[in-house]
Amino acid sequence: MMKIKYLYQLLLSHISILILAFVIIISLFSHFVKEFAYQNKVEELTSYAVQIANEFQAGQVDMRRLYPYQDMLSTRKTQFIIFNEEQQPYFLPEGFHHPPREQLKKSEWNKLKKGQTVMIRADGRFDDEVSLVAQPIFVQNEFKGAVLLISPISGVEQMVNQVNLYMFYAVISTLVITILVSWLLSKFHVKRIQKLREATDKVASGDYDIHLENSYGDEIGVLASDFNIMAKKLKQSRDEIERLEKRRRQFIADVSHELKTPLTTINGLVEGLNSHTIPEDKKDKCFSLISEETKRMLRLVKENLDYEKIRSQQITLNKLDVPLIEVFEIVKEHLQQQAEEKQNKLMIQVEDHVIVHADYDRFIQILVNITKNSIQFTQNGDIWLRGMEGYKETIIEIEDTGIGIPKEDIEHIWERFYKADISRTNTAYGEYGLGLSIVKQLVEMHQGTVEIQSEEGKGTKFIIRLPLTAKQQ
Repeated sequence: MMKIKYLYQLLLSHISILILAFVIIISLFSHFVKEFAYQNKVEELTSYAVQIANEFQAGQVDMRRLYPYQDMLSTRKTQFIIFNEEQQPYFLPEGFHHPPREQLKKSEWNKLKKGQTVMIRADGRFDDEVSLVAQPIFVQNEFKGAVLLISPISGVEQMVNQVNLYMFYAVISTLVITILVSWLLSKFHVKRIQKLREATDKVASGDYDIHLENSYGDEIGVLASDFNIMAKKLKQSRDEIERLEKRRRQFIADVSHELKTPLTTINGLVEGLNSHTIPEDKKDKCFSLISEETKRMLRLVKENLDYEKIRSQQITLNKLDVPLIEVFEIVKEHLQQQAEEKQNKLMIQVEDHVIVHADYDRFIQILVNITKNSIQFTQNGDIWLRGMEGYKETIIEIEDTGIGIPKEDIEHIWERFYKADISRTNTAYGEYGLGLSIVKQLVEMHQGTVEIQSEEGKGTKFIIRLPLTAKQQ
């Protein structure tokens, strides 16, 4: 199948439409001009016929009064003849080129007798094709004959042909100009489409930095804008995939490192026990270390599984109205020993009537993860668990006087695979980059929000907002 460039398709369609339109316009205009010329000719002849017929209305007419009409009409190449009531020539001007044989048909003569004017725009009964008008003559309401005016239509045809010629020249000129303008516009649009195609090829090859300039509001301009939006989103998606892949690799490296340490410890202790190189009085301590390292690995695996369940919403929340002070006391009791090991003080600030509407176990998990994070990065400081009622919500704050979080890390702290530099060092309660991700997922499942306010060297504050039930409001 032969391929035709879009430029030529546009030109061909434009030229075809223009030619068709011009043919229709010329045909209609030519027909209108011809009809107008014939009608004007007939009306002119009718006017003269009426004037001549009126000369007879008063009675006997002086033939000399007809000669001025003869002279005037001859200059217009128009001749006239007057018939009596017997259809015999009554007045026949000199030089009459059309013999008076059967100038009027019987049907036409009958119309004249009835007082009707006979008008024929083009007739071939004479030697030349003519326009013909016959006007009846009545004297005192008695039919006395008719006036017949004859004018060749060659002048009309010549005028129509002249008009058609001018129209042809105008159409050719307009067509040439229109084709030129159409060529320029088509070239302009094809160039824009070509730029879009080149940009598409670049995107297909992986270059998402391409941007199409667009200062037009037409369909191609809208398409260019949509293309820019698409390229921007593809770039964002690629960057996000690369970033997540980087975090995933880092996460695997971190988890591998965290697993390697306890596994190495366990392996060394087991080999020592098997080879009996560990004294009897230290075996209990060995078993205790093996147990702690095993729990550490289980904790890591559990956090990963827990995060996946929460992320895919495979858990069901059983929301209850829970006194906030009760939850705070449980969290404090659970983490008191860890806080004391780092010389930290856990303090509660909440009134007894403050209620939170949440899943009991998952809410404790949220507070434990955040509080453990505060303990991990606070040494010899204070950690507050605060609660208060807001407008249609319960506000929970967990604030510490620890080392704080750098500004560049705050926006990434919720990411699953993100691990800030401040948490690179292993601790007894090591952060695996999942605890805060779980917190954010759980808070959002409660239709709540969580935010961080932090300043390096001064501390960090986590603010959780959970909506109240309609009854509590």
